[in-house]
Amino acid sequence: MSDSASAEAPAAADPSAPPVIDGAADLVIWTAQLESAAIQAAADKFAADNGIKVSVQIVAEGRTAFLNASQAGQAPDLINGAHDWIGQLVQNGAIDPVQLDAATQAKFNPLAIKGVTFNGQIYGVPYDLGNIFLVRNTDMAPEAPKSVEDMVASGKKLVADGKASEIMALPVGANGDPYHMYPFFTSAGGYLFGKSADGNYNPKDLGLTKPEATAAMAKIGELGKEGALKTSIDGGNLVPFFTEKKTAYMITGPWNLPDIKKSGVPFAISPVPAFEGGAAAKPFVTVDALYVASKGKHKTVAQEFALNYFASDEVSSALYKLSPRQPALISVYDQEVAADPVLADVANAGKDGDILPAIPEMASVWDPFGKAQSAVIGGADPATTIAAAASAIQAAIG
Repeated sequence: MSDSASAEAPAAADPSAPPVIDGAADLVIWTAQLESAAIQAAADKFAADNGIKVSVQIVAEGRTAFLNASQAGQAPDLINGAHDWIGQLVQNGAIDPVQLDAATQAKFNPLAIKGVTFNGQIYGVPYDLGNIFLVRNTDMAPEAPKSVEDMVASGKKLVADGKASEIMALPVGANGDPYHMYPFFTSAGGYLFGKSADGNYNPKDLGLTKPEATAAMAKIGELGKEGALKTSIDGGNLVPFFTEKKTAYMITGPWNLPDIKKSGVPFAISPVPAFEGGAAAKPFVTVDALYVASKGKHKTVAQEFALNYFASDEVSSALYKLSPRQPALISVYDQEVAADPVLADVANAGKDGDILPAIPEMASVWDPFGKAQSAVIGGADPATTIAAAASAIQAAIG
């Protein structure tokens, strides 16, 4: 092994190009910009404690870059990313399972362990969870709505009274947003993939082919006709509708909490409401994790870092400071929620959510399903629109 040191590689000329692996390093970690400071600090400690050189490299488009590097024999030893990468990474032989014993697993939120479990094996060390919720302006709407209909009626009254310009704000855009729309879709009876007896998602059971999907899309279309959902609102312009008091209601995730808090708007967080008489409005739950590369050159060192350094309160707390998502380690969640009770409301809004499918087939769903939602909100026929989307997805899945 080389001299003790931890270093960041020089930035690549093309920011979208993967970094060149540092051949002199004893461990190479790829990370996104957001988490890099916390991972760099953990790498520095690991390097000093073990007398080795650890290289932390910032990479854009991490999943694609990692797959390409793996296939080219130039993979790093570790990479962090969303849990819905797992199916594709396993399918391509790019990551190894990690050995979390029962005692270690018990330290994590069970949803986090569920998110990184694929085909019965744990494929990553989780560090946070994310889910969407309803945030409301408590001056404009003191009480949480009991249903979607209650929220729309309240929003309409605020508009009629000249106190707001929008009934609510949920990102739709020209291409739709199935992630943010999912609670409404499930409450109206729809589902994406059925589950097998073992609880895993079954890619052969595509819910968009079922009558329930048509009924759910019709309910979403009605919200479009009422002006509650608009394709003119997207992820890029969403937050100002709330922070500039143009609406009392916004459906979003923890990544926008810093802007909401900074605005000074009095707010409260609650679960996304369900339709009257409908099923529960379930948000997707996502998990971020650190993965060990199958084709990395230092697999033993990578496992040691992942299990005995990364999975620590110190690193988890540092990551939370960079991105206010629910910490996966229960001890860190308990520590942080004492300082910021909003975190408990976020967690409560996601506790009954569905883990975002990590199966490779999910990649074929986003685009046609999103565009179908946008079209229906814009007035297209729900039945023919969702049927066309389902056909496109089935053709892609094979």
